[in-house]
Amino acid sequence: MKIILLKDMAKLGRKFDVKDVSSGHALNLLIPRGDAVAATPQALKKLEAAKAKAAAERKVQDDLALKSLNELQGKTITMSAKANDKGHLFSGLHKEELAAELLKQTRLQIETSAIKLDHPIKETGEHMIEVNVGDKTVKFKLAIEAA
Repeated sequence: MKIILLKDMAKLGRKFDVKDVSSGHALNLLIPRGDAVAATPQALKKLEAAKAKAAAERKVQDDLALKSLNELQGKTITMSAKANDKGHLFSGLHKEELAAELLKQTRLQIETSAIKLDHPIKETGEHMIEVNVGDKTVKFKLAIEAA
């Protein structure tokens, strides 16, 4: 039986894939759970429209992210964190904290996966941070002060 997947499924396929599975698996598990629909001609037309809509939304999001990155280029973001006398932070700063601080200070929504950070930042001072979206890379300066 041919089905259209409505979400990513491990060992089966990605969202919007048309797959051929056994009738029992489709009728007893995938379709009742809402993970798939039968691949009828009407459903295939809807599939093409949904793919086009998803591609357009992804393009708009990428364009907004690139515009956001241009605003971030060369800026200095200042954060304060608890540190000891030698300038070592009590807890390292991770991508999640950086993304939250960027949203707070610049109102730019940047995904944590776009922030390139090899390891958590554990010292005060200035650090250069890279943000990659698509093929565009932007660097900004992060200044960490002891609180």
